[in-house]
Amino acid sequence: MDGLRGRRILLGVSGGIAAYKAALVARSLHAEGASVTAVLTASATRFIGLDTFSGLTGNQAHSSVWDAPGTVLHVELAHTTDVVAIVPATANVIAKLANGLADDLLSAVALEYAGPLVIAPAMHEGMWRADATQHNVRTLSARGARFVGPVEGALAHGDEGIGRLSDPDDVVAAIRTAASSQARRGSLAGRRVVVAAGPTHEPIDPVRFLGNRSSGKMGVAVAAEAIARGADVTLVLGPATVAPPAGAEVVHVSTAEEMRDAVLARRDADVIVMAAAVADFRPKGAAERKLKKEHGTPELVLEPTPDILAELGEHKERAHVLVGFAAETQDVEAAGRQKLERKGLDILVANRVGAPGTGFGADTNDAAIIEATGPGVAMRSWTKPDLAGALWDRVEARLERVANRS
Repeated sequence: MDGLRGRRILLGVSGGIAAYKAALVARSLHAEGASVTAVLTASATRFIGLDTFSGLTGNQAHSSVWDAPGTVLHVELAHTTDVVAIVPATANVIAKLANGLADDLLSAVALEYAGPLVIAPAMHEGMWRADATQHNVRTLSARGARFVGPVEGALAHGDEGIGRLSDPDDVVAAIRTAASSQARRGSLAGRRVVVAAGPTHEPIDPVRFLGNRSSGKMGVAVAAEAIARGADVTLVLGPATVAPPAGAEVVHVSTAEEMRDAVLARRDADVIVMAAAVADFRPKGAAERKLKKEHGTPELVLEPTPDILAELGEHKERAHVLVGFAAETQDVEAAGRQKLERKGLDILVANRVGAPGTGFGADTNDAAIIEATGPGVAMRSWTKPDLAGALWDRVEARLERVANRS
């Protein structure tokens, strides 16, 4: 709970039926020692009252730029908070944030504010999947905003689908991680970090490939957290479905061979994190022309792709930290420990995949952090930003131990 004790959180609440869950978030933040100030949009006050948040937090809640005559309220609030979290965030509020609109107190505070921003969307599925909303989400993600959800579940009008607000505990965890990274701002200053993320696509012919379901979300979260802590980050990014974070040098690759070349060319970095889901096999000799159905079923002969982690482990300098990821469907921690030892890693994140709500494409991971020396963290459920924060805490501790031995 030390991650939130004494931290100043501005909780933005916008107008949706999930607004009542923001009260649960406010109560949890307050219980963990945070100073919470709620800012509600006019629409939010149709679902829940200002007095509810004032009572839960002990601080006056606001809904109008005119609430405090004699002060420039949006500037005062923006300059006296450590994290802004918007719970729930409607499609309208997300659009305002992406386009720099400031026509009410919440959007004015957000535009003036320059620190960590956590956004927990909640809306109907069609609104979430709309091209305009997804464009706005990518825009805000590229600027460093942390999205929590939405998740699958029951929606308004009796429907089911994606658009439901994430569990309040997951939202609080993301706010905790953002507060921690804010407190650690500059803790990785001067460090050079390489993060590999996303899948690789191994060509079968000019239009087909072998690949996997990786979205790149986890690796991008790891890169974003390192940037927030002041590191000089190079993101080697396969064909992912998420936008890279602002502030990273991005090297786009497609195949395992391309990823290997890009990572090994930078292997003198202080920290290398292989969060990518590299394809284990590739066709031995891709066809130069599209394989035609009428020519019959092709026979694919496969060969192994380069084992980037093993190669890095064989040539790892003592002063560097090497982090790997493992995607497993069973005996997750045991398989992760074996991989860490086999490949000479310092830290490994063992992820459970193949189950709902964890792994490829999900916003949460069931994962354990395993260390070559040290207890690590047992298997639990994390938001991806929360897991990234915990990982960097352990990387920093290892860097410190290495420096003390030098």
